[in-house]
Amino acid sequence: MAEPSASGRFGEFGGRFVPETLVPACMELEAAFSEAWADPTFRAELDHVLHTYAGRPSVLTECHNLGRQLGIRLLLKREDLNHTGSHKINNVLGQALLAKRMGKRRLVAETGAGQHG
Repeated sequence: MAEPSASGRFGEFGGRFVPETLVPACMELEAAFSEAWADPTFRAELDHVLHTYAGRPSVLTECHNLGRQLGIRLLLKREDLNHTGSHKINNVLGQALLAKRMGKRRLVAETGAGQHG
């Protein structure tokens, strides 16, 4: 798959597929994210909360026996050891920090079951 363009599009058909009424909110979010990601303070705060609340960086566990059998060095990235037991907290923490920076007081986010609420 090709990398997205600077505007986030994949080829002539890629892009945002949202109701027209949500386009202004998506544009606001895109601008806020670009600004935040360029800010070393924001990135340091994100690193801090990921370390504190999600147990980042993830633990690597070497599988010596299987690696020896396969003739490779085999490492498992242990997402199951995150404080919440899953990867979802990584996204949630970033969303919450960005919303706070934008002055938003409520979030609507997808759940692991594909629900929204």
